Amino acid sequence: MTAIYLIGLREGLEITLVVSILVAFLVKSDRRPLLRLVWAGVAVAAAISIGFAVLLQVGIARLSSTHQELFEAVASFVAVAFVTWMIFWMRRMARHIGRELRGRMEDAIAVGPVAVAGVAFLAVIREGLETSILFYAAAQGATDATPLAGISLGLLTAVMLGWLLYISAVRINLSTFFTWTGALLVLVAAGIFKYGFHDLQESNVLGGLDRTAFDVTAGFPPTTWYAELLRGMVNFTPAPTVVETIAWLAYGIPVLVLFLWPARPAAAPATTVS
Repeated sequence: MTAIYLIGLREGLEITLVVSILVAFLVKSDRRPLLRLVWAGVAVAAAISIGFAVLLQVGIARLSSTHQELFEAVASFVAVAFVTWMIFWMRRMARHIGRELRGRMEDAIAVGPVAVAGVAFLAVIREGLETSILFYAAAQGATDATPLAGISLGLLTAVMLGWLLYISAVRINLSTFFTWTGALLVLVAAGIFKYGFHDLQESNVLGGLDRTAFDVTAGFPPTTWYAELLRGMVNFTPAPTVVETIAWLAYGIPVLVLFLWPARPAAAPATTVS
């Protein structure tokens, strides 16, 4: 639940941040009648995202056991790719996203009403579909409603934070927020990456399912709260296979280092001497 809550919080805050920027821009520029177009675009994007999430759950249930394992492996790798791209994109854009969105909205207003709704739709649909895939990948193996509760709480928290930011009741350093949550999501993505390789082993695409890298079950009984917390956050298992362990380390360590590595300052423009 913790990992899925984090996904909902992070993705939800990106969505609410985008929507609040668009709404604030229209309100401050005295274009309130256009707000209904923004909300229409948001509503359509949300409906498509929810429908896509339901389609994933219903469609996969119809597959055979082997095909389910293969699809879950592919879904895991796609989710990892989305997470990786998203955290690096947001780290780069956190300081400039407002200016970029306002520029897009100005261009859309000049085109017409459909373009205004389109800006909101495109801004939300990417995050919505991404959230659906991440939710599906992170919730694999769950047997109760805990994942749904986690994603719902995360999105609700994000909406509350977005509203408070909009009315300026609180001010948080978004760059710092996205850095910390991005680092945690790297660990979550490493766990999903590892789970993908486990599915490949389960479907017999890869061997080595009986070769464990280590076994610390005695120190981390699966029924304890701390073992469950680690499993939920980073897909920790007390007796992982060699392939799973290599996959987790091969993704987690280099990506975390690259993400936390200080960004290079923008190069100053060259000057010429006449």
